[in-house]
Amino acid sequence: MKRTPLYDAHVGLGAKIVPFGGWDMPLQYTSIIDEHVAVRKAAGMFDVSHMGDLIIRGKGAKELIRRLLTNDIDDMPVGKAMYGHLLDEDGIIIDDLIVYHWIQDEYLVVPNAATTQKVLAWIRSKADGQEIIDVSDRLACIAVQGPKALDVLENLTFHDLSQMNRFTGAFVDVFAEGADARGLVEGFQQSGFLCDTIIRQCRPGTKGTVGDYSELCYVSRTGYTGEDGFEILVESSSAVPLWKILLRVGEQHGLKPAGLGARDTLRLEMGYLLSGIDFYGGQTSMQTGPPWVIKFGHEFIGKEQLLEQKEADDYPRLVCLEMLDRGIPRHGYELMHEDDTVGHITSGTLSPCLKKGIAMGYVRPPYHQLGTEVEVVIRDNRHVARVTSAPFIKK
Repeated sequence: MKRTPLYDAHVGLGAKIVPFGGWDMPLQYTSIIDEHVAVRKAAGMFDVSHMGDLIIRGKGAKELIRRLLTNDIDDMPVGKAMYGHLLDEDGIIIDDLIVYHWIQDEYLVVPNAATTQKVLAWIRSKADGQEIIDVSDRLACIAVQGPKALDVLENLTFHDLSQMNRFTGAFVDVFAEGADARGLVEGFQQSGFLCDTIIRQCRPGTKGTVGDYSELCYVSRTGYTGEDGFEILVESSSAVPLWKILLRVGEQHGLKPAGLGARDTLRLEMGYLLSGIDFYGGQTSMQTGPPWVIKFGHEFIGKEQLLEQKEADDYPRLVCLEMLDRGIPRHGYELMHEDDTVGHITSGTLSPCLKKGIAMGYVRPPYHQLGTEVEVVIRDNRHVARVTSAPFIKK
């Protein structure tokens, strides 16, 4: 099992460690509900360093990505990010990922942890002279999520993060202080990717809002919780001191470290896909949605297959389900309508905010229509659920 640079910090905080996608990751520190509520009401901090980091650069980088993704980056300026699906020749989802246009004609692609090597191999097989670089081990990522996320981070930078729109990013100086600052400086002076490739400036002695030293990070207003928040990409060697700084500064705003358990319940309340669970090697983007992730106005691998599927209109769809009866839907549970099996649950939980069971699952037509009632089979008993729209938590 792999471990992120923050593994020892998680253990030191008493986290329960579990295997996930080939990594030892924190499931929870206190309780899933406690961490979930912290994110919804104040702020939570996640280690997402297990996610992949792939650089695509060189002549034709944009054209390569356009050919690979269901979404279209054609007019995406520097500083913008976009969500898309990567398909194989049969239109099947290889992974869902985010692409950042972080430097002119250079893109950062972030795949899921368990699929990083598969995505890397696929992109390299389709490249035509472009440079594809795997920097996953050289970078770490910390996500600060929740309505107080901005309050936490604005104490650590001169950059006006309040002016940053959703799905945008920028190179931002994050400041440190005291013993943590010395550790941070030692870390980023020893590492090289951001400094060499992004022309990062290391400026000991710069006076920040809370200290003397700064680390240039790539900060994006993105996340996987449905709340406002930021993801901070940093050199792996600087991850631990940055984590400690954020914990210290965030404490006054109610920030708590949060694990995979809360991350899963948070994303499910928003109806966000989980790779390997909500799509798992046999589904297309037509089946999973969301509809805006497919832009048929450009050519991409798998497009013809999606158009054929769209025309046939006879495929199972991933839908959101809210329980009308008591009961907690779980992965793999059957969905029934009268005497017919019409689908199955992929993700399910008891929503900490709604206090009722919610789920996502595949159902065959015509049972995907909004308002349709189906029955979830839980321990040989049937419990009524209704097809609803995402997100479950209405903002």
